[in-house]
Amino acid sequence: MTPPARWNRYWDGKSRNYDREMQFMDRKLFGDSRAWACGQATGDVLEVAVGTGLNLPLYPDGVTLTGIDLSDGMLAIARGRAERLGHPVTLRRADAHDLPFDADSFDTVVCTLGLCAIPDDGKALREMARVLRPGGRLILLDHIVSSSRAVRGLQWFAEKITVPMAGEHFLRRPFDKIGDLGLAVEQRERFKLGLVERLVARKGTVSSEFHRYGRS
Repeated sequence: MTPPARWNRYWDGKSRNYDREMQFMDRKLFGDSRAWACGQATGDVLEVAVGTGLNLPLYPDGVTLTGIDLSDGMLAIARGRAERLGHPVTLRRADAHDLPFDADSFDTVVCTLGLCAIPDDGKALREMARVLRPGGRLILLDHIVSSSRAVRGLQWFAEKITVPMAGEHFLRRPFDKIGDLGLAVEQRERFKLGLVERLVARKGTVSSEFHRYGRS
């Protein structure tokens, strides 16, 4: 599913203020979640929806990093950030619904705050699982449907505006789709009235047990 062109234009325009807005949200809502996600990456790493590259300085030394995004505006800023940091990374324009990589290409796939704006999150998750090597890990961070009924009502109302305007969703929960991907959830943490979920799942394991932290 290719996003409407108006959504690409929206995110290209959004790229100019994205860093400032996200740094505010990191302080108020997500906390250390970016560092939590990137700090667990190992080996050959793919970041889906790399955006402006806010995560680039958070990856451990020694990883081989590839980042994809559909927004040229976001990628231009990410390239500038990578150059300033001296951080080796391959950045390319690509659709999360149809990743341009062979199966079993990466040891880690990371997606932070990106599934909320990908039109078909289920298809994107299937692609992330496809390109993971056996034993590789999928690391997700996103805002999701709240555990509070009152907040869910506000999210439902917000989607009436944000989905047509930018394709951004607030009522999703990626965890519900992990079980069909051949991945075993190893870590799951949910906090801030259930608005934020952090998740690690491994490919090719048999056990479906997971460690639960915080509210479920």
